[in-house]
Parts: sequence; C-alpha cells; structure tokens
Amino acid sequence: QVQLEEAGGGLVQPGGSLRLSCRASGSIHSIGTMGWYRQSPGKQRELVAMIIAGDTTNFADSVKGRFTISRDNAKNTVYLEMNSLKPEDTAVYYCYAFIVGRTTGNVWGQGTQVTVSS
Repeated sequence: QVQLEEAGGGLVQPGGSLRLSCRASGSIHSIGTMGWYRQSPGKQRELVAMIIAGDTTNFADSVKGRFTISRDNAKNTVYLEMNSLKPEDTAVYYCYAFIVGRTTGNVWGQGTQVTVSS
C-alpha cells in the first residue's frame, strides 16, 4: 500500500510564502508524474502544478510566475513553493503521484489547508 503524506499548509498573509511537501511511502518501484491540485469551497478541484519524471513542469495560468514545483526522487518527495500568495489561493491542496509498484495508478494525499488572509 502506498501513502502520500503532505505537510506545510497553514495561514499566511497576502504576499507571503509557503512551501508544501508531499512524501510517498510504501511499496514503490518508481514514480511518474507528481503534482498538486487544489479545491476551494463551491469550486471544482483544479490542477495547480505538475512535474513529470523528466522534470518537465506545467502550471495553471493563475499561479505561473508565483509557484514553483520540484521533486527529490531519492526521497520520493514533491515540493510546491508558493510565493506572492493571494486570497484566491486559499484552498485545500492535494498532492498526487503516479505510482508503479505492487499496484499501479494515481495515489492522492489527504489534503492540506492553505489560507491566505490578513
């Protein structure tokens, strides 16, 4: 069984920064794409950023230039660095990873709350 453990959410003022991390553990042979989605009340879950195994990245237009995504393959961990945060970034952030192991497919974290407010 594979689990994703997220950390780093919290309350931050507008213009501030936060760094989220997500570590995969369990029966893992390899990990493909890793990334982050977010969901705020009354809205659909949306892709924030993703990074594929070759370190190619993709970002939602709303976060380009403010967020960066990176991964440490040795630690099975993906990071989301969020800068110049805005109130509209407030959401529950979910990480995901495409896991190749005893079972193969997307695995999701439990979500971490990010609140941007003064």
